[in-house]
Amino acid sequence: MPHLFDPLTIRDITFRNRIMMSPMCQYVARTDGRATDWHLVHYGSRAVGGVGLVMIEATAVESRGRISANDLGLWSDEQIEPLARIARFCHEHGAAVGVQLAHAGRKAWSSARGHGPEAPVAPSAIPFDTDWRTPEALDKAGIDTVVTAFTDAAVRAEKAGLDVIEIHGAHGYLVSEFLSPLANQREDAYGGDHAGRVRLAERITDRVRDVWPETKPLFIRLSCTDWASGGNEPPDAALFGRILSGHGVDLVDCSSGGVVATRPRVSPGYQVPFASCVRLEGEVPTAAVGLITRPEQADAIIAAEQADLVALGRSLLRNPYWARHAARSLGVATVWPASYQVIGSIPAYPER
Repeated sequence: MPHLFDPLTIRDITFRNRIMMSPMCQYVARTDGRATDWHLVHYGSRAVGGVGLVMIEATAVESRGRISANDLGLWSDEQIEPLARIARFCHEHGAAVGVQLAHAGRKAWSSARGHGPEAPVAPSAIPFDTDWRTPEALDKAGIDTVVTAFTDAAVRAEKAGLDVIEIHGAHGYLVSEFLSPLANQREDAYGGDHAGRVRLAERITDRVRDVWPETKPLFIRLSCTDWASGGNEPPDAALFGRILSGHGVDLVDCSSGGVVATRPRVSPGYQVPFASCVRLEGEVPTAAVGLITRPEQADAIIAAEQADLVALGRSLLRNPYWARHAARSLGVATVWPASYQVIGSIPAYPER
């Protein structure tokens, strides 16, 4: 059976273990979307800390698609080098590096409830919640523009030397809005049944796969339940995963919620069953995320083949070296960087 510290190879990229740093917005990018020294230290420390895959936070493919004014972006060539710098450092310390390409849709500029300098867009002219700005419903030309924006951002991600792209199709942002019947009330080819609602995700996947090297993995993050009556449930996500795997998606990162203002039912590992369902019914590899905190818990998820990766968020914010401490807890040998070993070649933590 697989274990947390077994390598995982997808296409030609091998992750040294099954631990993924979940994409988490930092809200400290420059207003032109470029990464800062904070991002270098933030992501670099988790690479030094031993994670297998560092997934860079939601990175907007259009300036109007930012969640906040200080989100990362890949809509401009000037944004490439700051991300390339992060990738180089993480690679030096053994971690693969991905980027989550995103468009916030009707939840853009969320600190002002959609009332930013650029009008938000969505599948339908339905605001996210009370007092939120009503978005403009995308027409065919607008949809084409979004698809092109994702494609161009993928080209820039390759130029930055990144290993993985994750399309953000969760949390009530644009692709997620198209997937959910709670936000998508279109009557054209992009609405209605599953085949219509997944069409934008299919087009983005096809175009990204066209420009993204065949040797590199492509992920998508899905909200596996909308936590609301009439919304998507795990079998819907499994169907979307199956469809998109046929278009070149290699793994579904299984999260939940965000399409409407509801509270999820939270408990340790509460989203792991979603990853298991999508993996089994969708016949596609998955990542599990959500209150995974203990090494034994993470290892059990992999050993039971409920998911192929575990994505950690808060645990890695609290402890950048979670992976190295987990290895020691599970009896797996790990070598700390030489700079962290005490004088006289005695490791900072005795290995087993």
